[in-house]
Amino acid sequence: QVQFVESGGGLVQPGGSLTLSCAASASIGSLSVVGWFRQAPGKQRDLVATLTSSGNVVYGDSVKGRFTISTNNVANTIYLQMNSLRPEDTAVYYCFATLGRTYWGQGTQVTVSS
Repeated sequence: QVQFVESGGGLVQPGGSLTLSCAASASIGSLSVVGWFRQAPGKQRDLVATLTSSGNVVYGDSVKGRFTISTNNVANTIYLQMNSLRPEDTAVYYCFATLGRTYWGQGTQVTVSS
């Protein structure tokens, strides 16, 4: 079983930046896929970014060029660097990892507003 502790969410003005962190209870290197999804009120959960153990990265179309996913395999932490934030990025962000099955973090709220 994999458990996560997410942090880094908050309120930011349009054009600002935030970095989300997701500390995992398992070795990042043992996980097949890690990444982030987000869910805005009344909407489905959408892909933000995924990173495979072989280094392949996929970003959702709406965040390409603005968000960057990375990991620290010593700290067993997944990061999401978010730049040029827009009001439409407002959502609860969930980290996840796949190890036989998919495990989810508890979610962290990101609000982009002036």
